Amino acid sequence: MEPIVEERQIDLFAESLPSLEEINELAQSVNSSEKNRMDFAEKVEEQISKNDATSSLATGVGLYILARNDQAIDNQAIDKLTNADDCKEKFIYLAFAFRRIGNTEQAIENLQKGLSLGADSLTITLEKAATYRHALDLDAAENELKARANFQNISAEYHYQLARLLETRGLYEEAMDNYKTALELFPNHQRALFHLAYRCDLTGDEDAAIDYYKQIVSTAPVYVSALLNLAVLYEDNSNFEKASQYIDKVLEYHPNHPRASLFKKDIESSKTMYYDEEKEKKKTRKTQILETPISDFELSVRSRNCLQKMNIRTIGDLLHITEAELLSYKNFGETSLAEIKAILEPKNLHLGMAIEEKQLSSMDISEHSLDQDYDQNEGLLSKPVEDLQLSVRARKCLQKLNLRALGDLTRRTEAELLGCKNFGVTSLNEIKKAISNLGLSLRSLD
Repeated sequence: MEPIVEERQIDLFAESLPSLEEINELAQSVNSSEKNRMDFAEKVEEQISKNDATSSLATGVGLYILARNDQAIDNQAIDKLTNADDCKEKFIYLAFAFRRIGNTEQAIENLQKGLSLGADSLTITLEKAATYRHALDLDAAENELKARANFQNISAEYHYQLARLLETRGLYEEAMDNYKTALELFPNHQRALFHLAYRCDLTGDEDAAIDYYKQIVSTAPVYVSALLNLAVLYEDNSNFEKASQYIDKVLEYHPNHPRASLFKKDIESSKTMYYDEEKEKKKTRKTQILETPISDFELSVRSRNCLQKMNIRTIGDLLHITEAELLSYKNFGETSLAEIKAILEPKNLHLGMAIEEKQLSSMDISEHSLDQDYDQNEGLLSKPVEDLQLSVRARKCLQKLNLRALGDLTRRTEAELLGCKNFGVTSLNEIKKAISNLGLSLRSLD
């Protein structure tokens, strides 16, 4: 296991506020472990009752660091920062908080105020670009970056933000080139490393992905997402010991991390399973393509909204619906259909493909199985399998088997489920218990 570099101590509540770079380091440190977050939360709590302008600035920044995806704490941070004396740090962190709660207009306004008080102009421009990108105003983001095109091959952060924009537009190869340029300029740019690793992972270049993820976890404070993704890659390659090491590292610093805890159980059960490695390797690239989220592609608002309402989240979901079904949906027309086809055709895929394959490969089902009381339970059987609240391993196996609804699941036998990679008796019993509570059962051949 690669060593984790110890971060230096930074006091947010010292007599003078730390620099923006130091605050960023502090944020990474705070969120690198449960203990750090608890200790930092206590310090922030001690400061909340202080209402003077100086304390309000540091407390507001501290609340922003703790908020992450908690809008209530972000709003509390905004209140504190608003009461602080005007300075570039105040307006920059106000902008960050407003951006996180989706208030783009206020975020841009505060970034501009930070610029007027001496904030670095390149930093402000890049943060504006990031803010517009978060709001999916991609043209505005592009305009901000164009205004700083003179920083090409000079600023790593410029190339990182450009890569994020290109990735949002679906220009993945260009995005990867810019992530690499950012790393040439600043090899320890953690966010560029992570996004480049993730993009390599999605495209099936597992060796490169592992290399980039390992660079992150060897130099940064505990980077949970990188550790989890490394564990997944090693588990997929049947290197369960390595996978366990990275999950153990997460649990060492985040003992109550729900995903890591579930994955730890999955890895342990995988150690006793056998599967056809060559067969699975052939499936890897196709699976990664099918699991690519629709949000990775640049679609019109109408198309995105329609697909979301139809619960179509991934490329694989598109293969389970026909052109006629899409066109029958309200507000979904030929233009939207053309957008979807443009996504699938370069990958040699087409709408309804999974349905066709299933029809060709499915076995005859005995009449007594079809004569079950499905009419009475039609509403129940049409519910998605996600409603069962299963473990990660069980959910992944059901996804690989294209089992979307409870009705699909009840038409499978125990043997069919156990034939899926990494699906063992523990997962089988979990599913049988979950559906039995609903009065359902798996198909029996007896």
